[in-house]
Amino acid sequence: MEKRAVFKSWWLPVVFALPQLLLILFFFYWPVAAVVNWAFTLEPPFGGPAEFVGLANFQEAFSDPFYWNSVMVSLIFATVGPLFAISIGLVLAIAVDRQLPGSGFFRFLYILPYAIAGPAAGMAFRFILSPERGLAATLNAAWPDIWNPAKYGEHALALVIIIFIWKWSGYTFIFLLAGLQSVPRALGEAAAMDGAGPFRRAIDVQVPLLAPTLFFLLVTMMTEGFVGADTFGIVHAVTEGGPNHGTEVMVYRIVDEAFKGLNYSGASAQSIILIGLIMIFTFIQFRFVEKRVHYK
Repeated sequence: MEKRAVFKSWWLPVVFALPQLLLILFFFYWPVAAVVNWAFTLEPPFGGPAEFVGLANFQEAFSDPFYWNSVMVSLIFATVGPLFAISIGLVLAIAVDRQLPGSGFFRFLYILPYAIAGPAAGMAFRFILSPERGLAATLNAAWPDIWNPAKYGEHALALVIIIFIWKWSGYTFIFLLAGLQSVPRALGEAAAMDGAGPFRRAIDVQVPLLAPTLFFLLVTMMTEGFVGADTFGIVHAVTEGGPNHGTEVMVYRIVDEAFKGLNYSGASAQSIILIGLIMIFTFIQFRFVEKRVHYK
């Protein structure tokens, strides 16, 4: 029979929980309340009394074509980047799951990119894929402007997505490798005895059993693609939202509006819209995708 700890006075557990409660209050509830308040008021950039304006900040955001451009860019970034990162992490995890010589070294090698900060990875790739002196310089010499992220928004968006995939594939690799190691070896051995090759065993045995892990990564990675620190850091370090707003994701636009444009009210309204968009995607994932996930 388990023994339960019982406090003889009510104030003792409150004292123990008070530091955590204060952290939650000052770093979560207070900022959330401030953002909601600013979203429905007009905050003067240099101080002063705020004016209640209702839904005017939301109407201003929805009537701005550049805002809808940031929504589209975020949807592309938060869809393409996570899907490729999960796919690459899955392939790498299956490749090193087999007990082969040197597999331990490759496990370390595949995890390493995740330890690098997003802005640092962005600056490195900015030089590696530079159209003048990087790996793409040879292609540009043969076909001018076939790759020029400084000029074309599509190329710049592809560049920041590539950086995101390179960094976060290591993150997905960690979870997928752990999931593969929990798959009973007897299942793979039985499939091998039936004549199934490594590819067929991966598709028919291993991947279906990884469904809970894949669903978890899908939800977390799409959220990271929308509001992650690396999403902002990579865009800020590599393109600063350009060229011509081609890489201006929603989270970067919010920070730019608030701290460069001093439009705290508009940035707060856009933050609430972004949260609502993430909730919609999460609901769709749990409503339709989770039905195909089997936990037993």
